[in-house]
Amino acid sequence: MSQDMWQNNKPYLTKVKKMRINKYLAHAGVASRRKAEELILAGKVTVNNVPMTNLGYQVSTGDVVEVNGVAVYNEEPVYYLLNKPRGYISSVSDDKGRQTVMDLMPQVKERIYPVGRLDWDTSGLLLLTNDGEFTNMMTHPSHGVDKVYVAKVEGQANKENLRPLTLGMTIEGKKVSPARYEIIKQEKTKNHSIVSLTIHEGQNHQVKKMFAAAGLPVQKLSRIQYGTLTLDGLPTGQFRRLSKKEVSQLINAAQGK
Repeated sequence: MSQDMWQNNKPYLTKVKKMRINKYLAHAGVASRRKAEELILAGKVTVNNVPMTNLGYQVSTGDVVEVNGVAVYNEEPVYYLLNKPRGYISSVSDDKGRQTVMDLMPQVKERIYPVGRLDWDTSGLLLLTNDGEFTNMMTHPSHGVDKVYVAKVEGQANKENLRPLTLGMTIEGKKVSPARYEIIKQEKTKNHSIVSLTIHEGQNHQVKKMFAAAGLPVQKLSRIQYGTLTLDGLPTGQFRRLSKKEVSQLINAAQGK
C-alpha cells in the first residue's frame, strides 16, 4: 500500500486501547499483519521515535507510531460499498490527473481506499475501507469470496466455448480456479451475448482475460455482487456504509464459514 493512503503532515497520538503492534499497523491500513511484522523486523517502524523490533509490543494511548518516518494513525475501521460508474480509477489518487473513486465520496472523512480494484471501464460493486487486515482477507488468493460479474461479450456464448471457464484455465502462465456462468441473453443479429460469471479470485483483468481466452472479447463489464452484497437500491455513483452484519458475513465467507 502506498504511503499517501495514510500519510499526514503531523504526528498523531494513538487513540486506541492496547493492541499488538502488527495488528495496529494492519488496522491502520499500512499492511497485512505478516507484512507489518516484516516492516518491524526490518527496523522501519518506530514508537515514540525509538526503533521498534519487539513483535509483541502493545501499542497504547499516547504512543506515536511511524513507518519510514511517516506517522500512522489508527482510525475506527469503516467499510463502504460504492456503485462505481465507468470512467473512474480505483485508486486514492492518480498521477495522470484522472478521476478516482474518491472523487465520488468527498463526504467521507476517514482515509479509506479501495479493496482490490475495478478497471477504469468496468462499473459496479466496489468495497472501500481503512482496515488493512480486512482488505488482505478479501483480496488474498487463499480466501474465496464469490464475486459475480455481468459481461456483454462479442460473439455467441454457448456451452462449448464457455466450458473451459468451468474447468479452470491457465492465463498468461497463471492458473485460475473454475468459474460458474449463466447465459443471460444472446443477440444473434448483433452478434453479442450477455453472460454472468462467478469467480472467487481477483487477478488483474481476470474476467476479461477469461472471456478473451474463450473467444468472447468483453465489450462491457460490471460487477453486480460481492459475497452476499448486491447493488440493490444503490444508484450508480452512490455509496453507503456497510452494517456490522454485512462485514461479518464477508469475513465469514473469506474464512470458509
